[in-house]
Amino acid sequence: MSPAIGGTLNRVDGRAKVRGDSRYSAEVPVTGLVHAVLVNATIASGRISAIDTGEAERADGVLAVLTHRNLGRLANVPKLLPSLAGLAAPGQSFFPMQDETIHYAGQPVAVVIADTIERADHAGTLIKIEYAPTPSITLLDQARDQAYVPEKIFGGLLPGQGSRGDVGKALAEAEVCVDATYRFAPNHHNPIEPSASTAVWEDVDRLTIYDSTQGPNSVQLTVAELLGLPPISIRVVSHAVGGSFGSKAMVWHHPTLAALAARHVGRPVRLVLTREQMFTSCGHREEQEQRITVGAGADGRITALRHHKLSLTSHFDDWAEPSLQSPAVAYVSPNYEGIYHLVRGNTITPTFTRAPGEATGMFALECAMDELAERIGIDPLELRLRNYTETDPESGHPWSSSGLPECYQRAAELFGWHERDTRPRRDGQWLIGSGMASALYPVTQPVNPQRARARLYNDGTAVVEAGVSEFGTGVFTAMTQVAADALGLPVERVRFVGGSSDLPNVTAAVGSAGTSAVGSAVHLAATQLRDELIGRAVADAHSPLHGADPGTVVVQDGRMVRRDRPDVGETYADLLHRSMIPDAEVLSSWTPPPQDAGYGVHTFGAQMAEVAVDADLGVVRVRRMVGVFAPGRVLNRKTAHSQLMGGMLWGLSQALLESTRMDPRLGRWANASLGDYLVAVNADAPDVVVDTIEVHDEVVNPLGMKGVGEIGVVGAAAAIANAVYHATGRRQYELPIMLEKLL
Repeated sequence: MSPAIGGTLNRVDGRAKVRGDSRYSAEVPVTGLVHAVLVNATIASGRISAIDTGEAERADGVLAVLTHRNLGRLANVPKLLPSLAGLAAPGQSFFPMQDETIHYAGQPVAVVIADTIERADHAGTLIKIEYAPTPSITLLDQARDQAYVPEKIFGGLLPGQGSRGDVGKALAEAEVCVDATYRFAPNHHNPIEPSASTAVWEDVDRLTIYDSTQGPNSVQLTVAELLGLPPISIRVVSHAVGGSFGSKAMVWHHPTLAALAARHVGRPVRLVLTREQMFTSCGHREEQEQRITVGAGADGRITALRHHKLSLTSHFDDWAEPSLQSPAVAYVSPNYEGIYHLVRGNTITPTFTRAPGEATGMFALECAMDELAERIGIDPLELRLRNYTETDPESGHPWSSSGLPECYQRAAELFGWHERDTRPRRDGQWLIGSGMASALYPVTQPVNPQRARARLYNDGTAVVEAGVSEFGTGVFTAMTQVAADALGLPVERVRFVGGSSDLPNVTAAVGSAGTSAVGSAVHLAATQLRDELIGRAVADAHSPLHGADPGTVVVQDGRMVRRDRPDVGETYADLLHRSMIPDAEVLSSWTPPPQDAGYGVHTFGAQMAEVAVDADLGVVRVRRMVGVFAPGRVLNRKTAHSQLMGGMLWGLSQALLESTRMDPRLGRWANASLGDYLVAVNADAPDVVVDTIEVHDEVVNPLGMKGVGEIGVVGAAAAIANAVYHATGRRQYELPIMLEKLL
């Protein structure tokens, strides 16, 4: 394996970011720029009965005020479709300001455009709006009797229910049964950079949008459909993105509203969401309840699993994060039933939130597994090993690769699991406990071809291009390594360029599939370019490689040589200069394998945690965490481990802190700020140990990689909750774990 892949290359964009040189979407310098501010509905259900914008329009610096009365009708509102499909990907199949109806609090009802953001913000307060409110549903408990089973969920990609075997009979015959219900508070993403769009019309039919997004092509296609323009008329640029976690995976209303505002005033317009608007404009992880029933024999082998989910969706979309998918295949379970139940409420459509579904569904399963282990009287790790399966229980196909037993073994070694005291212990005022959980995340694949372009110049340097965004994952760094590896060049002689819809098309980097999708295209483009240049060399009578078998030629540090005679060869630069060619270029495509390729495809991991619980106050402190994962081939150990560690800390935050609280009287979020919505900070971070088990996988993609962006989240909260039980003797059935539940 070339040192270019698997090494610890520093981030290629790191220096620019720490120096403040990176350009984010709200920082791009644009001549003649003006600013737009959204005004949001203060009721959760009803209609606008009267709106007076006169005083706002007369305010200093105001260019225009747009409402449903003068915004104009959109050409088309596409149906909800996850951005991984590579097509238009609106966050919901409803677009605001098309009529007077209010579906949820925070829905945009006006856009104010002014010469400064302060003037636009002030003018927004001058708009007088009268509402005719109607009763709203903003909590599950308000309408659980209205729940229904959808035909499809998750943008129509997954069925609303599934089963195998006879789960009722198997549960009735089970020697041991665990039946538990878990509740999950809504969560919001809260990246440091709020969503922002800068829209510039260069002509009546040529639009550039600088947007904070996980997928420039998704924004291009979505805005094109909404405005009724051909995609070629729209260019989307995303130089740097300050985090997303799913909030920027789909395309919400603000890029299109910025474009409409810019067209209305004939000036470039910048629209930046406030922190409070981030709670009502970009989706969230929905409020949900899961009931899970596990039946097993006296030896702990699972015979049946029933898993039902109830969650709140919008009036216009059947959205549920797929919480039942990974638990359905985590262990041997010949009899299974999984059903989604939805309640329509006054909310924006929920959306992807890091580890969407797995973070909640696996929490329920892994806490139930811990309870089952206690009932049977065996070690929680031993219970999981007894139920480990080499095949996908749903399809019966073998895993493309697993590595889960090795993850268990390595995590146990790093944590000292087998040496731990199985009895709770005290450290002064603190009750000490340890817990574990398995982690699973599906290997998601785009459904359309992924493209990349590779170009080699006659000085021996290369540039590789694809339209992927860099939103903190290190994808530009990993792509530099992939290209250098395939071309046989030092990484410092390769530059990767991304972040524009004008570049070769790739789908949005979502579902932990971004690096594998673009990486496969980059690998094929660079490999094809290398092989083309080798072919030219062996066909060139003036080349030292003339007449050689191309299969025997390798490239080392930019020099093409015979494998058996490394002293015989020439550089790329020699070949191109002699041929008077300034550069050589290849555009290549990677077509993902079909979903039914005869293998189960998941990423696996094991997580362990030690907690301390204050015996009097119920305060929980996580002292240490261990996570070991098998993500296939690791491209960059430094950035991969950083992603995994970040995911584990996300799981800690989910377990102990994160909760968006709804005020049902007003139908509004009560803690829509970083002062009131609690997230883990450095002071909460324990000692975190991350390791990876590399497993060979020839099925998922040409590089054999599975992705690491979300698997780190999946088992963390359950490991912490199981440790809390070990310390206190109290099972936790609600996230986040509140100290009042432990008093």
